[in-house]
Amino acid sequence: MMHMTLHWSNEVTLLFDSWNTKSWPAYALALLICFLVAVFYQRLESLRLRLKSAASPPNPSPPSLNTPLIVRKLGRNWKIRLGLAALFGLNSAIGYLIMLAIMSYNSGVFLAVVLGLTVGYFVFRSEDFSDGDDSFVAAETNNTCACS
Repeated sequence: MMHMTLHWSNEVTLLFDSWNTKSWPAYALALLICFLVAVFYQRLESLRLRLKSAASPPNPSPPSLNTPLIVRKLGRNWKIRLGLAALFGLNSAIGYLIMLAIMSYNSGVFLAVVLGLTVGYFVFRSEDFSDGDDSFVAAETNNTCACS
């Protein structure tokens, strides 16, 4: 039966019909996998933001009257941009899979994912704000995509 509200049960189907749990050990393993995928999601996001910060120029010059309106975007750094786009795509796919797992409406899955995202953020991304460098704050606030 498909639940449409949060419920507690060790019987849950996650993402695929073949990934269903019928026992407590299988349920605990599914929760551990959800937790680890959520931590990995935060690790990839941290890596992507660091690469993006390292690849961007430190102080871009302000535009002047002679600056063309249309600038060729693919320059010498097209490989870096392609890598960043691939990381963004992978991270988005993992984010949507996490969202679909939460949509099983199982409270244990929900808590495992939220705890994994929290631990992953604490381990991989909270140090960005501890040294007084505001570069990562700008990178996070400029990102309006809910999936990353």
